[in-house]
Amino acid sequence: MEILRLVLLFLHVLGFAALLGGLVVQARDTDKRVNPAMRDGIGTAFLTGLLLVGVLEAGDTAVDHTKIAVKFAVALVLLVLVMANVRKPSIPQGLWVGLLLLTVLNIGVAIFWAPAHAA
Repeated sequence: MEILRLVLLFLHVLGFAALLGGLVVQARDTDKRVNPAMRDGIGTAFLTGLLLVGVLEAGDTAVDHTKIAVKFAVALVLLVLVMANVRKPSIPQGLWVGLLLLTVLNIGVAIFWAPAHAA
């Protein structure tokens, strides 16, 4: 079960890395758009996040449901915004900034929100 958790965690991190990379690569562009890295990254991150929660719930470690709920809510908003704009030729600068901030927020929650047993 631990190997499955680690593989899912690895894929989850890669998904957010792709999403962040897809956003950052457009920082200097005047026309921003949802690119395949963003689309595939958030899809991978969202799906593996759900699977990770299932694996954690099946294990014997405590799960911080509040942290999971926050990460789920932010990732769901990201998923909806990315998928709603995937076919548009460009997105507004404000939406791009919002996607970038939400992505960084979700990564920050994952890193800085200490697990319950570490407190």
